[in-house]
Amino acid sequence: MITATSLLHPDAFLSPFAIDEAVQRALDEDLGRAGDVTSLATIPEATTAQAILVARQSGVIAGLPLALATLQKLSPDIEVRAHVRDAARVARGQQVLTISGPARAILTSERTALNFVGRLSGIATLTADYVARTEGTKMRICCTRKTTPGLRALEKYAVRCGGGFNHRFGLDDAILIKDNHIAVAGGIRPVLERARAHAGHLVKIEIEVDTLAQLREVLATGMADAVLLDNMDTATLREAVRLTEGRLKLEASGGVTLDSIAAIAATGVDYASAGALTHSAPNFDCALDIEA
Repeated sequence: MITATSLLHPDAFLSPFAIDEAVQRALDEDLGRAGDVTSLATIPEATTAQAILVARQSGVIAGLPLALATLQKLSPDIEVRAHVRDAARVARGQQVLTISGPARAILTSERTALNFVGRLSGIATLTADYVARTEGTKMRICCTRKTTPGLRALEKYAVRCGGGFNHRFGLDDAILIKDNHIAVAGGIRPVLERARAHAGHLVKIEIEVDTLAQLREVLATGMADAVLLDNMDTATLREAVRLTEGRLKLEASGGVTLDSIAAIAATGVDYASAGALTHSAPNFDCALDIEA
């Protein structure tokens, strides 16, 4: 029997608990108190059906484990045959899943399953477009915390399906000192001293800078592991790479778009983070078609 785990991208983890929680929350939202009154009213209980989940555009698929979990949550008698797994590149019109079983359950789960696949495949597809434009460079494209509330684990997983990498999952992953932290703490050296005194030996410290003068100050302290270069043009990014001489990791952030990503990658920075991967990815067009 096919399982949600078998449909996951082989090089990315998504907790089965996160899958179950997301699916249950989505079904609770859709079914409300009375369930799918349309299917209950129009489809006899014993009716069976077969359906195909099909891609209506080309791109990178993600979210199939959630579609499967949605179907299985509504009926253990539903059978699913997967033609691809997450992170696969699909063509327009390609069949993704073949689904058969109780018709009511298939119809009731349709929109929830498609919402998951459409949202996550959209993120994976956009991420893959970014990654393709950095080919031949060392730079990694990363997502941010600009995610849909409650869906962060899913959306960051979709970024991995598209070939990207994850930044922090939350405020507890690493120390990232932003401009407001610096302002409140009284400057770059004081804020780094406090961060270094607090951090455990496995906790990385990254600090945001807006200018090369601030970068020089960070380098002089020797207390940061990485620097976020905020809204710098490509000439300034290249100079930051030259100044740093590989002593710490450099991340470009702000103004990172599909149009600018290739030029940013060519500067030699190690990472670029783009909130657009998760907050602005267009929905991937897919459909569930009942076979006659």
